Amino acid sequence: MCGECGYRTAWESTLSRHMRTHTGEKPFKCDQCGYSAARRSNLNRHLAEHTGDKPYMCGECGYRAARKSNLSDHMRTHTGEKPYKCDQCDYSAAHKKSFDLHLAKHTGDKPFMCGECGYRTTLKSLLSRHMRTHTSVKPFKCGQCDYSAARKCSFDLHLAMHTGDTPYMCEECRYRTTKKSDLVNHMRTHTGEKPYKCDQCDYSAAHKSTLNQNLAKHTGDKPYMCGECGYRTAWKSALSDHMRTHTGYKPYKCDLCDYSAAHKSALNQHLAKHTGDKPYMCGECGYRTANKSHLSDHVRTHTGEKPYKCDQCDYSATQSSALYQHLAVHTGDKPYMCGECGYRTAKKCTLSRHMRTHTGDKPYKCDQCDYSTTVASTLDNHYKTHR
Repeated sequence: MCGECGYRTAWESTLSRHMRTHTGEKPFKCDQCGYSAARRSNLNRHLAEHTGDKPYMCGECGYRAARKSNLSDHMRTHTGEKPYKCDQCDYSAAHKKSFDLHLAKHTGDKPFMCGECGYRTTLKSLLSRHMRTHTSVKPFKCGQCDYSAARKCSFDLHLAMHTGDTPYMCEECRYRTTKKSDLVNHMRTHTGEKPYKCDQCDYSAAHKSTLNQNLAKHTGDKPYMCGECGYRTAWKSALSDHMRTHTGYKPYKCDLCDYSAAHKSALNQHLAKHTGDKPYMCGECGYRTANKSHLSDHVRTHTGEKPYKCDQCDYSATQSSALYQHLAVHTGDKPYMCGECGYRTAKKCTLSRHMRTHTGDKPYKCDQCDYSTTVASTLDNHYKTHR
């Protein structure tokens, strides 16, 4: 029996292993990096990341894995098996971790707490991952380049860039991805399923992150702040995006030309100009677009729907961006500031346009002559001279 928590077992070796959860001892060391583990089996799995060995293969689709347990998890994508059943509702899950997270919704139990900031979570693994935000430790090292990651899921995604491995495939449209969660999200574009429900209004969403954005509208909470200009936001990702207006960082590069973008969505829109691909079509008028969000916006021109409501007056809008711009009328908030001259504006696009007065950048180019301009609408007017 464990003297710390009362855990009991029939085997001394199991008790010794259990005690390491209290002492933090990790006697099994990797001889190729700084990784260490409490269990030999964990070290063996880690070593496979250095060797690239994946001995376990799926007979259905050829997917390969370094761990037998990962192959078992993968097989459920073919069989649809969900062995973990909730005894309080009709929920079932293919994986125990998903099941444990679900159970916490019934109990509200979050036993693992961060001593630095008070963050609480249902899973010990999530607390370990959270702690790296304080320590900046990135234990997962790529053996093929100098990339390192704080999370194994991020590391696995990076490795897929080297191997080209995309084991998860949609049977509807042959879409392939490296992440099972991406496939689950993708399938909702076919089914229309929106499982995430807001408990304060009738809003529902296909993705949890989208629901979290909706909830922030109810609470008004904006915990993330820019140290440069005081801009505040409800989302960490939005703050990261905002910071690029100060740094000018554009990490997303086009491999067909010299275009680069601050945001992945902007790069995806740009790539559609090279391919001409417009997979999203309006059933009413045949309008086609490269972006699903653009199609959703367009459909509202037919339905007249204006789902974005102002809670301070009777204004409503077809697009969330229009509502945010309107809210600035009430608050007077101008979060976007030019680092060159101090100009402030309520709109990010207006700041981007303003910055061109400093840089001289003219990104809108005529494909019939050498004319270029800083503003898209000016290019549209220019095209009329060629007609």
